[in-house]
Amino acid sequence: MAKSYKEWEQPLIDLEENIAKLRERARREIDPSKRIAIENLAVEYETRANHYIEVMYARLSPWEKVLVARADKRPYTQDYISGCFSDFLPLAGDRRCADDQAILGGVAKLNGKGVIVLGHQKGRNIQERQVRNFGYARPEGYRKATRLFEIAERFKMPVVTFVDTPGADAGVEAESRGISEAIAASMLKMFELTVPSVSVIIGEGGSGGAIGIACSSKVLILEHAIYSVIAPEGCASILWRAADRGADAAKALRLTAQSALEFGLVDGIIDEPKGGAHRDPIEAATSVREAIISALAGFEGKSGAEIKAERYAKFRAMGIFGE
Repeated sequence: MAKSYKEWEQPLIDLEENIAKLRERARREIDPSKRIAIENLAVEYETRANHYIEVMYARLSPWEKVLVARADKRPYTQDYISGCFSDFLPLAGDRRCADDQAILGGVAKLNGKGVIVLGHQKGRNIQERQVRNFGYARPEGYRKATRLFEIAERFKMPVVTFVDTPGADAGVEAESRGISEAIAASMLKMFELTVPSVSVIIGEGGSGGAIGIACSSKVLILEHAIYSVIAPEGCASILWRAADRGADAAKALRLTAQSALEFGLVDGIIDEPKGGAHRDPIEAATSVREAIISALAGFEGKSGAEIKAERYAKFRAMGIFGE
């Protein structure tokens, strides 16, 4: 059976807990010699932890990549919006039915220039996750995205999207309200844009739920994020009738950032801080911001027709291989 994230990272968690306890003991210790000895031990434990991280993250298996991409403390869209943009003004509702809070989006500034930014938002605690539907966007979410793309086109503003979802909502209500049509309409609107667009896969890039807001001129992916047609557990359930064979499915799906780049599904990989984006969200946001700015700079001097044609040609070439 595949390990959970907590089981996989437990040795590192234990080390970090011991370091925290030693730091607290040193802070309370009155005797200077004892305090120095405790601090030295904490430094030794920190060295062990850093070495463990280097070794562990240097040889991640596909399933371990899945675990890291799903880490509870991994930065979400809201974190990247705060860290990469200024003057963010959220816009709510699809102007047809409701507001889906699994998709967060609005107007913001990047280097003083206006952009449209949106992405999936999962939520940190159980209450927020329920409100956000655990990042599974409903039809209203993709119609909100379409509305934001229309605003971007109208006012000639670049589009930046953050992808982090296990997939689109597949419930009866979502199906009855046209989830497949909403995703298709969102994809079509992205292909029609004559403004630059950049998508960043920051965690899970799952199925149509991901591609619905990822048909961009440039698609980037974080080093330990994943991009796949289906979640490993779902794949295992279909192929082997055994969801606990997710690790086997992850290997077969070739869902890592490195495989996505190899197959031409993404245009670049953004390096993460040592130990993953969740260990240093500020550094991660800085890297993502620089990557977005660099990607958008590549469109300077290009006409809207050129931007649209290049985007179309890029996606048409996917899946074509020579022998």
